[in-house]
Amino acid sequence: MYKLLISDLDESLLDDTGNISATDLASITQLQQRGVKFVPNTGRRFTSVQPLLTQIGTVNQPNEYVISYNGGVIVENHQNKVLASHYLAHEIAEQIYQLARQRPDLGVHIYTLNEVYTYNINEDELAYIHSRKVRTINFDEPNLDFFNQRPIVKILVANLEHQKLITFQQKVLATISTPLAMTFSSNRYLEFNPAGIDKGRAVLELGQKLEVLPSEIITLGDNNNDLAMIEAAGMGIAVNNSIPAIKKSRPAHADSD
Repeated sequence: MYKLLISDLDESLLDDTGNISATDLASITQLQQRGVKFVPNTGRRFTSVQPLLTQIGTVNQPNEYVISYNGGVIVENHQNKVLASHYLAHEIAEQIYQLARQRPDLGVHIYTLNEVYTYNINEDELAYIHSRKVRTINFDEPNLDFFNQRPIVKILVANLEHQKLITFQQKVLATISTPLAMTFSSNRYLEFNPAGIDKGRAVLELGQKLEVLPSEIITLGDNNNDLAMIEAAGMGIAVNNSIPAIKKSRPAHADSD
């Protein structure tokens, strides 16, 4: 019996306007009534998904959870209690930021535990962010000294041209020797987390806390940053718009029958 349904949000569960359909909401409710917990697993910060939690009935509830920042933080919904956190080293975030500042075609998002700061984002990116009900703070400083006392969970660069993100990834690999977790998401982002931190590790981490086996977990996603959690679970679900790697993947703990 499956005990957890862990789902990506943007371009997976949510539609192009950032909303959940009545059909999907009803399906989640039915699963909850059967004892299956629904857990969002998103690249966004946990505070931005509170409207969704209200819809599914888990907002501010004990023993209900959100995985956020691509696995960087796990919270219990009651008072948003942080159960696990994995921060990006400040000097590494600084190096990424300085490399991005050399590229006027790239926008930057800097995520702390409770806020997201944006540098050099265009109107299209701003509209996309607002459609996801994400509130941001404009940031235009020459360095990240402002964050010396504010741990950074992750940093990402944004551009709608995938090749530009690949080029930047290659630049980071050639410049920064420290290993990093790097994933593409939403067909517009290249995201950076500490090495070894991803949605899949967070799925297993939460499962262990709840004494739920990997084989008792269903995961759902669409993009590169969802691959690790699809492969970590007992059942992995690819939505129609998933990239080929997601559609071809097979969960490590799937039933062999």
